[in-house]
Amino acid sequence: MKKFLDTSLSIFQKDWALVTAGTMENYNTMTIGWGGFGTLWRKPVCTVYVKPCRYTHSFMDASDYFTVSFYSDEYREALSVLGVKSGRDGNKVSEVGFTAVPAGESVTFRQAKITVLCKKIYRHDMTMDTMPAEAIEKYYTEEAPHTMFIGEVIDIIE
Repeated sequence: MKKFLDTSLSIFQKDWALVTAGTMENYNTMTIGWGGFGTLWRKPVCTVYVKPCRYTHSFMDASDYFTVSFYSDEYREALSVLGVKSGRDGNKVSEVGFTAVPAGESVTFRQAKITVLCKKIYRHDMTMDTMPAEAIEKYYTEEAPHTMFIGEVIDIIE
């Protein structure tokens, strides 16, 4: 696990990822490009950001665990669809041909090259009163700011 964390500081900058929460019977996933790995309370952690308007947000709030999974370039188009379409409107996972599989207390996909299983340990609703004006103008003129979810890294599945 240490080797992965030491070499993955820029993984969110170069690879798209899926964040997934829920159970095999009822889950949702979405593409993310913002996140990071680090240390909090002497634990290895993964931080992700999800806007409250996204369907996945309610799954993140309701779940104690979530996964962050990374994919090779051949799945770029599928991840684009999973980022644009909402799970509220249909089975977007089936539409792109992904296969859900259990990952500890959560869900990942057979197509993932690596999955990070996280136990949620903190969440925070970002507020515009502490953000730089340029971030507000670029990302938050029409939607509420992201919620930050921090999960302790429980396992890394390759």
